[in-house]
Order: sequence, then C-alpha cells, then structure tokens
Amino acid sequence: MTTIGFIGAGQIGGTLARLAIARGYDVIVSNSRGPATLTELVAELGDRARAGTPAEAAAEGDLVVVTIPVKAVPSVPVAELAGKLVIDTNNYYPQRDGQIGALDDGSTTVSGYLQQHLPTSAVVKAFNNIYFGDLGTLGVPTGTPGRIALSVAGDDPEARETVVAFIDELGFDAVDVGPLSESWRFEKDHTAYGLKSDVAGMTKALAEA
Repeated sequence: MTTIGFIGAGQIGGTLARLAIARGYDVIVSNSRGPATLTELVAELGDRARAGTPAEAAAEGDLVVVTIPVKAVPSVPVAELAGKLVIDTNNYYPQRDGQIGALDDGSTTVSGYLQQHLPTSAVVKAFNNIYFGDLGTLGVPTGTPGRIALSVAGDDPEARETVVAFIDELGFDAVDVGPLSESWRFEKDHTAYGLKSDVAGMTKALAEA
C-alpha cells in the first residue's frame, strides 16, 4: 500500500492525509467541488500530495478513505472502488444530512449504509470517534503507556487487520469490534464516541453500549 485516496478533504480527511504523508505515503485528495479548490491544501501537504476527482482518488488509491457527510454517500464512486479496502470515517447528523430512513429506524449502521452502496468493496469503520485535533496531535509510539485506542469494525477480517495496522502506524492502539453490525457501539450518542482512553477504557465503553 503506497497511495491513499481521499474522498472528502475536510478536517478528518486533511488530518489523515498529513499523518499518512509524514509516514511516507502518497495521497490523492478530492472533494465535491473539484481539484481546483484543493490547491491550498495540496501546497501545504507537499510533493507527495495531489488533487483529483473522487473517481480518480477511488481508482488510484491502494486504500481509500471516505470522509464526507452521510447525505453524500450515494455520490461515492462504485466501480472504481470494486475490490478495494475503504475506510469510512462518517457520522450521521440528521440536522446536516437530512433524515435517512435506514439509519433512523436502526436497520443498518452508518458504515453499513456505505457498505450497501459499495457491495464489492471491503468497508471498515474507523476514525469517526476521535476529534481531528486529537488525531493530529496525540499519536505516540507503540507500547507507550496510556496510548489512545480507536475502534474498528468491518465485515472482512483481513481488511480490519490492515486498518488496525495502519492505526498503529499513525500512533494509536485499536480495538477490533467485529462486523459492521456492531459499529453502532462507537457511533454518535454512545460513550465510545469521542472517548479519549486506552484499550481497556475503550473496550469497557464498547461493551457497555
């Protein structure tokens, strides 16, 4: 894995891009407004970054991060993401996204909603339950006491393992929650959402959800 594609280049996307570049990855960033609107971000990120369309980010990324308002999920490229690992950082805010019936009635999770849109991709939920400022500044080496833990869920065990390793590389521990059907445990309105804690504290919060 050498190139990470970003569909969405807001606070979490931009922060993840910075962290990835610092660890030797190339990134291609995109948003709904077009590459020309990302000139400033790309200049800040440096030579390992370039801007593209969402389809280009999807096609050229070895791993692709989808970090957009949930209402925009239907616009995510499908064919270009076939067979790929997709990290979903999204959170559902009805006041922003409008009402989405499948999420309101609990018939799926936020990441399950994206997985339904991307049936041939391996969607893994991660990075949704940490503030972007903490993500950018609180990473520490493996084995550091009190290291902050993030939560991971996905239906493909290999994909989850890959994301757990990536999280470790960025400076955080990870708690594997299992399939996407369990990802509600660290969605908005649950204790694990926004929790700054180590593995033990995160595991406890997830179990108590």
